[in-house]
Amino acid sequence: MTLWVIFIVLGYLIGSINSAIIVCRLMGLSSPRSLGSGNPGATNVLRTGSKLAALLTLVGDALKGVAAVEIARLAHLPPEALAWVALATVVGHISPIYHGFRGGKGVATVLGVLLTLHLWLGLLALGTWLVMAAVFRYSSLSAIVAIILTPFYSIFLLPSDCLLPLSLMSILGLLRHAGNIVRLIKGQEKKI
Repeated sequence: MTLWVIFIVLGYLIGSINSAIIVCRLMGLSSPRSLGSGNPGATNVLRTGSKLAALLTLVGDALKGVAAVEIARLAHLPPEALAWVALATVVGHISPIYHGFRGGKGVATVLGVLLTLHLWLGLLALGTWLVMAAVFRYSSLSAIVAIILTPFYSIFLLPSDCLLPLSLMSILGLLRHAGNIVRLIKGQEKKI
């Protein structure tokens, strides 16, 4: 159990690394916190006008999720421990210790951890996002539906002990999208 705690803390610390802030600083761009919603994520980086920076942010956020879970997997932790590491990594992205506990929504990081926890779980979440985006043209709605369905998908793919951390991850994702949910209800959310 002590080993679990070490890797959960490590997952949080890896998740706390903010790709948007790093990419913008390295590329000499405006801080993503000064644009749009102020959210340090790929969408706000895209508002700087640099598609490359937005892509690097998206990939960086996903890769930190992959790295945290894969490092724990290399330590031979069981699937339920990996699920807790995944949750901690997403919490780190949402509430990063390095950036005043003000982070992003965690969508790319969630995708990275899910793909690493179980390839089919990640692909189902990604597929859900893609189908919803193609049909409804709302990125936020696509993320919300994928987040909601992830614990359901996990029931068929992972041990039952993984359901709690993945459900908590979904709840966090929904909380981070509260503003988007309000805008969707009011018909004010921007389409893709």
